[in-house]
Amino acid sequence: MEMQNPSTEDCSVKVKDCCSDEQLVVQGQDDLKLSFDKLTFDQQLFVASFVYTYINLFEGLEENVTSYRDYVPPLVIRQIYKLDESYLI
Repeated sequence: MEMQNPSTEDCSVKVKDCCSDEQLVVQGQDDLKLSFDKLTFDQQLFVASFVYTYINLFEGLEENVTSYRDYVPPLVIRQIYKLDESYLI
C-alpha cells in the first residue's frame, strides 16, 4: 500500500498583521448601576457605623491597662488547698 502525498496547494501559511485598526465596543447595562448619592439616612448611618467599627477593630490600645496594679491580695488565714486534699490510707 502506498500512501498518497497530500497536495500542498490548499495549505498556505499566511502571516497576519499583529495590529488591527478595529475597535471593539461593548454596550453595558447602565440600569444596574447603583447611585451612592441616593442613599437613605438609615443606609448612610449603617455605612458610617460599619466603617467606624471596622477601623477601630484593628487599633490597639495606646497603653497597656493593668487593672490589678492597685489591687491588694487578700490575707491568707489558712491553707485552703489543704482542705481539698484527700489521702489514700
